[in-house]
Parts: sequence; C-alpha cells; structure tokens
Amino acid sequence: MTWVPEGPPFTFLADPFGLPRDERMYVFAEAYDYRTRHGVIDVLEFDPELRQLDRRTVLAEPWHLSYPYVFEADGEVWMAPEAHRSGAFTFYRCVEFPDRWEAASRLELDTPAIDPTPFRHQGLWWLAYSPDGPQSAKQGRLHLAFAETLAGPWTPHPGNPVRIDRSSSRPGGTPLVVGGVLGLPVQDCSETYGGAIRFLAIRTLTPDSFEADAGAPIRAPVSAGRWQDGLHTLSACGQLTLIDVKRKDRSLGGLGIDLGRRLGRWKA
Repeated sequence: MTWVPEGPPFTFLADPFGLPRDERMYVFAEAYDYRTRHGVIDVLEFDPELRQLDRRTVLAEPWHLSYPYVFEADGEVWMAPEAHRSGAFTFYRCVEFPDRWEAASRLELDTPAIDPTPFRHQGLWWLAYSPDGPQSAKQGRLHLAFAETLAGPWTPHPGNPVRIDRSSSRPGGTPLVVGGVLGLPVQDCSETYGGAIRFLAIRTLTPDSFEADAGAPIRAPVSAGRWQDGLHTLSACGQLTLIDVKRKDRSLGGLGIDLGRRLGRWKA
C-alpha cells in the first residue's frame, strides 16, 4: 500500500478519484485549508511505480468544491464535483487533460447534490447523491435522479429519499458490479462522519422503485497508522483502489484558527 505524504499543517487532501492516462496515474482530490474553509480540486500525478511527480490545482470556484468524481463518457472526460454551496450541481467537461475544465451543464435537482455520483445502469444515466440540509440529512439520506443522456433532462426519483440510514446512505466512491449486482460505496456515519465505507448492494433500480442492502463496514487498514479514525472514500483507478483515511486533531493551533475565524480574522 502506498500513502501520499502528509501536507502542510491545517490542510488535507480527501475524496480521491483517478484516471490512468499515458502510463501515468492522475488522482483528483479535494484540497482543503482550515484557515479559509474553502476547498479546491488538485491533481496529483504519479509514474508507473507510484512515485509522485507533481501536484497542482486544476479547478477552483468562488464556492467550496470537493468529491471530484472523474469519469469517461461519450468520448470525453468529465468531472462531477460536489458544489452544493453554489445552489446546484454542475458537470465539468475536460478541455485539456488534466488541467483545463469548463462548466458543461448545471442541474437543479430536488436539492443541491452532496457527493454526486453518476453511473450507467440498464440504459440510463443515474446520479446518486445526498441532500443539503441538517447533518442528519447530509449524512443519512440517499437521493437518486436519472436521465437518458448526461445533458439531461434529469428527473429526481419519485421515492426520494430512497434510503434513510446514517450508516449507509451518503455516497463514498465509484460504483461497481460484482457477481451481477450493482454496488455503491456509501459512508458509515453512524459513529463519526466518514467513519467507514459500506457497499450498498442495489437489488432493484428503476425509475419507479429502489431496493438495496448494506454490507459490513470497511474500516481504515492497520497500515494507516494514526490515521484510523475513519475511511471516507473508496474509488477505482484502473487496477488500483484509492482510499482516504482520517484522524481527529484537537490541537491548540486548530482551536486558534476556529477562534480567529469567529473573531473575523479570516473570511469563511
């Protein structure tokens, strides 16, 4: 297992999604700074031996960005980052891989989408996401929408929220099919936000119905060392699997940042 080195104090990388290209691996992730409470999307570039070659910011907006789900469709590369503070959800099209992205279509669903996860199933495009609102909704409800094409129109599922369970509702990675069953990684937030990942085995998924069962929690590996307070994302990148893990840090420096923000020293 290969771990990315820790970044500067009071920052983190999260939500890794990747694409292999030209014998390189490109991992897109949320780059967050506690001092500004603002996330942007960085790309980390690795060679075939998983040596990190570069890291740079490729997408930034006035609002917070995270969960940069990247995928290929219709001969192009797309990104579906979370941007619920913008009030909607936007698909971005890659203009020049991996650095240049343009907003392609803005979707106003039944709620601003949190951790939006697009995938194909039985001839339709689907979008799994959690709703905006209180933490109980953000962490414990699953919504769906469907469309015939990425451009839409998109229709929210009439059963929304199709699942209410803090242990297995918020999306947390790339869907996959195992033994003919569609599985969606979801976060187990029953004890803490992003505490573990479960696979939601989707038994029925149609524009009218939804049935699913959650598997056992997958927790941070022992090799994560002190970063074992949570396993937040699990995604596929070619033959590799990407994860992020977390630890809780209640340092005096962190408390000082929170106090300074409250006193207006930094803009949120």
